[in-house]
Amino acid sequence: MLKRLFDIIVSSLGIIILSPFLLLTALIIKLDSKGPVFFTQIRVGKDEKQFKIFKFRTMVTDAEKQGLQITVGADPRITKAGRFLRKYKLDEFPQLFNVFIGNMSFVGPRPEVPKYIA
Repeated sequence: MLKRLFDIIVSSLGIIILSPFLLLTALIIKLDSKGPVFFTQIRVGKDEKQFKIFKFRTMVTDAEKQGLQITVGADPRITKAGRFLRKYKLDEFPQLFNVFIGNMSFVGPRPEVPKYIA
């Protein structure tokens, strides 16, 4: 209960304080490449409950159609804005909404992609 309260308070403050940055980042992504601002992916959380994780989109739209690949180095699927966002882990900020909703917590294991769960 205390952990959840902490998550709600800190994620709320983070969303409020970072909202100008989040809006600016969204604008930069839209100007940089076609497609949605956010990337969503199904992840597995506590008690194997699946949910959609939010991230800023850092790759070209439909990058997964080129096949599932490990992203390394100068991957041509990564956008110019995406390179910067990934370098500084800024693409992860929308996960504050996942924490606020209750899908994730600041404290605990990182949610995994379903195919990697045994």
